[in-house]
Amino acid sequence: MAIDYEKEYDNRGRVPEHPQIFARWERAAAAYRTAARDAELGASYGSSPRQIIDLFAAKDDDSSTPLALFIHGGWWRTLEPAMFSHMAAGLNAKGVTVAVAGYDLCPQVTIAVIIEQMRAACLWLWRKRRKRIMAVGHSAGGHLAACMLAQEWKAFASDAPADLVPCAYAISGVFDLAPLVNISVNQDLKLDPAEARRVSPLYWRVPPGRVLDAVVGALESSEFLRQSRSIAEAWRQGMAQTHYEEIAGKNHFTVVDALTDPGSAMTRRVSDLAHSVDAIAL
Repeated sequence: MAIDYEKEYDNRGRVPEHPQIFARWERAAAAYRTAARDAELGASYGSSPRQIIDLFAAKDDDSSTPLALFIHGGWWRTLEPAMFSHMAAGLNAKGVTVAVAGYDLCPQVTIAVIIEQMRAACLWLWRKRRKRIMAVGHSAGGHLAACMLAQEWKAFASDAPADLVPCAYAISGVFDLAPLVNISVNQDLKLDPAEARRVSPLYWRVPPGRVLDAVVGALESSEFLRQSRSIAEAWRQGMAQTHYEEIAGKNHFTVVDALTDPGSAMTRRVSDLAHSVDAIAL
């Protein structure tokens, strides 16, 4: 039986309570920004208004404090980084400084341009903090986090370490964009088959030794389960260290909530990856 890709990728349709979830995120994010008195908000890393980074420093942040980059989702075409400030809470409590990045949206720009913008954000962080980065992203942000992991950084900046982003934690990401070509979201993404493959990290060569966790809510569609499972399997063949996990009882939106809890298994794992970065030499 043919796969109904429109239904498989319609996360908002699968989770009818998503407006309430989004409203809860907005309230929690605003409260976290208010409480984070030392946060550096709205730092510009590029020329457009959405190319900003909100930096939430861990307590006693110093040269040894790990640095994580959180990249939000929204099908590369919706949502704001300010909705996700509270995703720094768990990691901040674990001694990890967190940058929450924004980017321009489709259809004003292409996914390829968004990848370039995230690369620019990583390089801006390197030049500001002189630290390698652990990337964590949700949904479209999971795709972008994987893209950052697979970069050959010396090709873009001679002053950056080759392994600027040695670890990534991708939550409910999309890594094979071919199924999106013929569904309604593509009105904004404007992908053709060739471009969909070009911006699909599933098909990229990942440098050996990079570390990727691809996790997904167990209540998500079979396509979202496949997406995370496939990149973990494919990149493992390319000599990356990968891990695939389904998070019990979570849908596409509630799966990311665990990042707000310092005691959650997700936060512990992401914190461990962030703290491992200085120990990784590639």
